[in-house]
Amino acid sequence: MPAKIRSNTELVQEVLSSRFAELTGTSLSIPAQIDELNGDTNFMTSLARGLAVLQAFSGRKRLMTISQLSLKTGFSRAAVRRCIYTLAKLGYVGTGDNHHFYLRPRILSLGYSGISSMPLASAAQPVLEYVSRRSPESCWIGTLDGNETICAAHANATRLNSIDFQVGGRFSAFSTSVGRVLLANLSPEDQESYIGRTEFRRRRDGTPYPQAKMRQILSQTRRMGYSIVNQELEVGVWAVAVPIYDPSGKVVAGLGIARLSEGESSETMLMKFLPRLQHGARELAMFLK
Repeated sequence: MPAKIRSNTELVQEVLSSRFAELTGTSLSIPAQIDELNGDTNFMTSLARGLAVLQAFSGRKRLMTISQLSLKTGFSRAAVRRCIYTLAKLGYVGTGDNHHFYLRPRILSLGYSGISSMPLASAAQPVLEYVSRRSPESCWIGTLDGNETICAAHANATRLNSIDFQVGGRFSAFSTSVGRVLLANLSPEDQESYIGRTEFRRRRDGTPYPQAKMRQILSQTRRMGYSIVNQELEVGVWAVAVPIYDPSGKVVAGLGIARLSEGESSETMLMKFLPRLQHGARELAMFLK
């Protein structure tokens, strides 16, 4: 059973939104950020509006009218029309009737180019393929992006019934072993902020994790130096991950393996995969020096 990933459209709009938030240092919506930054003479309002219009498209609402985009962004129809006109001229937006608009495939370059250009992601492929062949299971590198883990690089196993990852795939951070090793190594303030704004429900029965339990799991993960997750990303899927450190000792990414359960215990999973992941993480850390 393949792990679920966000649609390409959802991926791009979320990458654009999260990157904008990182640059401005706020979690406000893009329209609200634009209002706050209007007094900054170096701030390009038209560019920010274009990003907000792109973000307004979604996997559930792929065809949008000017009026719908205006309602969703809070911009006037005239402003939205100018954004759509510009984006269409650049090949990012298309239309079949000059009334309903959609994102064209070229938009994917905005999301994927940033991910693929990361130094670790571009240098990691040989190590990932080595770890994946030795396992042999799907192996991936993830980074933290807000409340989610995003796949920066992967090597999918060739055997049948393996778990497939895609660059740019996004997952609830607490549901993945990679996400947990990243959350576990946040500063106490950032970790508490995450826990306070996140409601995580168990995949198997839908019951919520108490915040105290989340804190306990993340504390234990940091102490052990790895995370093992059973059926939280997907029913029937085991996952193990370790952190990747930069030269200063900061955790910058996670390296993980996911596989369909075959009745193994957690001890068996750790014996099989933890040494290989730890070796791979040390190799990957060399690229960051």
